[in-house]
Amino acid sequence: MGNARLRVIAGEVVARPEVIDPERFQAECVEAFVASWTARGFASSTIDNDVGVLARMLDALGRPAWEVTADDVDRVVGALASSGRAVSTRRNYLQVFKGFHRFLEVRKAAEIEAAFGVRLVCPLDEFNAARHVGEDSPAVDPPPLPERVSGFFDFLKGRIATGRKYGPAARDYALFRTLYHAGLRTEEVVMLDKPDVQFGRGPFGKLHVRFGKGAKTSGPRPRWVPMLDNLDLVLRWFLDDVRGRFPASPVLFCDESGGRMAAGTIRNRLRHLMNLEGRPSSEWFSPHGLRRACATHNYERGVDLVAIQQLLGHWTVSSTMRYVRPSETFIEDAYRRAISATVSELAGQE
Repeated sequence: MGNARLRVIAGEVVARPEVIDPERFQAECVEAFVASWTARGFASSTIDNDVGVLARMLDALGRPAWEVTADDVDRVVGALASSGRAVSTRRNYLQVFKGFHRFLEVRKAAEIEAAFGVRLVCPLDEFNAARHVGEDSPAVDPPPLPERVSGFFDFLKGRIATGRKYGPAARDYALFRTLYHAGLRTEEVVMLDKPDVQFGRGPFGKLHVRFGKGAKTSGPRPRWVPMLDNLDLVLRWFLDDVRGRFPASPVLFCDESGGRMAAGTIRNRLRHLMNLEGRPSSEWFSPHGLRRACATHNYERGVDLVAIQQLLGHWTVSSTMRYVRPSETFIEDAYRRAISATVSELAGQE
């Protein structure tokens, strides 16, 4: 008889709808939502992060998702802003909740209306959607200069010879060189396996980034990334001389047990290494800073913006433009190059 209970009216046994506990029902919906992420191939690190964000968002809203109003969203987002949460963090809360609400609309709308008498309407609108943080925001630090990145790699190279553990020190060097030269996200580099390094593809060899970031409602977006600036030589050395010192597994940059490193571990590792380097904290940068440095430094040396877009795996050139932060002397340097080229052409015509 389905979700129904029996009761007696005027001597007759009739069915009545079962009262469904909204908290339990929402928990089951969250489980189904997470299962859909797994089915679409999202990385476990991404799923774990978004599950935590969704749980905190639902807890702050204080009512089932199908009862949430625009005022509830305003209240929660306002509280996040008052507590000093960054715009990007608030936007992430909204995006994850919006994805969950959309899942309910597509998969659970009929059940919710039958059980709770609520017709789903998304409470997010143009007035409570968090603005996007542009690269002009003063809260966003400029990417490290080429000299700073080069100095950091020299430090890592020195640790290979002097460090107590050769394997981890050599892995760190290859890992952060890959993040920078290939412009990868930490969530992408941790998912690389040894077969993803294809030295025979193209003039430089390529990395198969199988778990590239897709749009919020799509699965991973694979791409091929060329191994520029001698990254192919670095990875040949790593695979020939370093990777065999770790336990056997398909993972390219593994931890000391042979398992896949977490994105958070790489961020913490980078902070630890810069602390050992002894530079002031004002000169520190994040793994994402290396990705932005890749975009900026390639642009400064004349690489086409569309090529950089393809390298980074952005959907649009406008996204790539937000990553590019040329140095303060970029205009003067471009002018000198242009004048030098013109003078050389004129001299050749004489």
